[in-house]
Amino acid sequence: MAFQLISHKDNIAEVSFDFPNEKVNKLSSQSLPALKKMLEDLQKSNFKFVLFTSAKKKSFVVGADIDEIRKFTTKDQYDNAVNVGQSVFNLIEDLPMPTMAVINGVCVGGGCEMVMACDYRMISEDESARIGLPEIKLGIIPGFGGCLRMPRILGLQAALDIILSGKIVAPKKALKAGLVDWMVHPDQLREQALRMASEIVKKNSGKRKKTFSPKGMMAQVLESGLGRMLVFKKAKEAVLKETKGFYPAPLKALEVIQKTYGQDRAKSLEIERAAFCEVAVTAVSKNLIHVFDLTERVKKNVTLTQSSAKAQNVSSMGILGAGTMGGGIAYVAADKGIRIQMKDLNFEALGKGLKHAQDLWMKLVKKRVINDYDFRHKMALVSAGVDYAGFKTLDVVVEAIVEDMEIKKKVIAETASKMKPDGIIVTNTSSLSVNEMQIAHPHPEFFAGMHFFNPVHKMPLVEVIQGQKTSDQTVMTIYELSKKMGKMPVVVKDGPGFLVNRLLLPYMGEAAYLLQDGMSIEQVDRMYTKTFGMPMGPFALMDEVGLDVCIKVLKIFKKAFGDRIQMAPCMEKLATTGRLGKKNSKGFYLYSSDRNVKPAVDPVIYAELGLPQPTNPLAETECLERGIFAMINECSRALLTDKIVDHPHEVDLAMIMGTGFPPFRGGLLRYADSLGVKYIAGQLEKYSQKARRLKPAPELLEINKFYR
Repeated sequence: MAFQLISHKDNIAEVSFDFPNEKVNKLSSQSLPALKKMLEDLQKSNFKFVLFTSAKKKSFVVGADIDEIRKFTTKDQYDNAVNVGQSVFNLIEDLPMPTMAVINGVCVGGGCEMVMACDYRMISEDESARIGLPEIKLGIIPGFGGCLRMPRILGLQAALDIILSGKIVAPKKALKAGLVDWMVHPDQLREQALRMASEIVKKNSGKRKKTFSPKGMMAQVLESGLGRMLVFKKAKEAVLKETKGFYPAPLKALEVIQKTYGQDRAKSLEIERAAFCEVAVTAVSKNLIHVFDLTERVKKNVTLTQSSAKAQNVSSMGILGAGTMGGGIAYVAADKGIRIQMKDLNFEALGKGLKHAQDLWMKLVKKRVINDYDFRHKMALVSAGVDYAGFKTLDVVVEAIVEDMEIKKKVIAETASKMKPDGIIVTNTSSLSVNEMQIAHPHPEFFAGMHFFNPVHKMPLVEVIQGQKTSDQTVMTIYELSKKMGKMPVVVKDGPGFLVNRLLLPYMGEAAYLLQDGMSIEQVDRMYTKTFGMPMGPFALMDEVGLDVCIKVLKIFKKAFGDRIQMAPCMEKLATTGRLGKKNSKGFYLYSSDRNVKPAVDPVIYAELGLPQPTNPLAETECLERGIFAMINECSRALLTDKIVDHPHEVDLAMIMGTGFPPFRGGLLRYADSLGVKYIAGQLEKYSQKARRLKPAPELLEINKFYR
């Protein structure tokens, strides 16, 4: 039974949500009509108060059923579904007796829209409790009245902040904003809700339609006619700055709120519903739902279901190498409650690693995300030393030292001798062979790769590299550890560059050839960001990674793959210039210590690389296709010949989470699928007439079968 009606004293009714065979409560084509029938019965009843609760632990209502949204293809299908949801929530709002939502956990999307139709809202202070409207992240907008009710409850500024960003907020923030009325201890939630309902009934307080009341002169001005115009103008500017115009949903939500704020409910819901249908049928929405599915696969371990191995619990970690990378790893692990022991050769290096972690937490303190007590507690989880004291108790050790195979092998063997027999060692290498490193470990089944991306605290991807002798249990343990650290893991086989760097290399290498062909650094980077939607262009990316690292990896690839890897003459020249990129403030761009000064292309770099001043002779389409299609071409080899990953979905997830490949395009292979491999192969064949490196791989035409 999805809904249970429970009767309490003082004529209080409790509608308990508990959808059978589901971990969470969803709003679907089956549940909404059932809820509507119950509400119609309540309309005719003698109850004086209605509580809406959930029987699911730490979960209230997670919103609409994504599986149903995914299957809809026409505006009429969406219109019918949204109309049902709007009418059900109108029934809640129009019940003759007061209502209260008792929120015991996750309450997002349609769940949040539902509770806003209630007169009162009470939330548990448990850390699992969250409330908000994340629809924008799926390429849609709140469609069950959220665009109407949230601004009326919170005011324009607070509502726009949540709706346009897809924010999900914690109980304290929800209480401060006025989204909920009370926050109580989880053990007392139901009892307090019943007590409060009884008081309201006894006082005969009746219905309450909460509306926002601005406090202070500035708030009153911004809620006035002229003030609203300014708020909407600034909000639109912020959306365009954030989305670069690639995502239609935030602008559509803003348009709906602007048209409906303070207007009649019926007409406003029509406007909201029409706008929802307009964005829901777009390719952007379908692609963002695909990305959502990718993250859900990770949460459910879909790609690891063939293994019966169980992960070991990891409560303590060692980190070898206390540089920026080591400090970043320490930060993300300790932030999730894992005890950390950092080791380096000297205290100066350890100090830098500790300071990096400390600085990241201090930023959260300044933003009031955490308090001073939280800061001290997290820092206390991180200790450091120049020896192996305490390593016998560690579950996992991450090696993040210099990229030198012989040094790594020596350190791995030494570290293994200082750990318990089943302690796991993982390497954070970005390019060296995990299989070769395994030789140095006395128990290679307890050795794997755990490749973080820089900066560690921002980049969500972790490549879990399974060597030839790595056990399934070790893979599962590192996979689950990555999730515990708040990361998105993808399991890959060992091979040059693993997955992400292997695909990025031809992309960055082709950018160098575009430079060789007369294109300017600014123009190429602008095409990839402004037109295609990458977070940064290939030259800015190379500066970020480090030009010395790019050239070193390129040579590793050249050694591994032979003649099909080519290096543009300008890159050969670049290796002699001393330019390292962002880390020495001089790469393709010049960098200032003043954050207000934007990086600018160094005007002398063309001469230094032996190139004439650029004339930009190539069309935008060619520039973009040569870089993106080179990645797809290499991907076909990595998947079908080398079997670096088991499923193409892992490519999409890895490229989005590891490189910022535009989520609105759905990932590298979903984008390839949208164009068709015949078109991609044909274009590569054309470009290869002048550049043999772009010859389409035989595997390319077969990749579609693998993808489907």
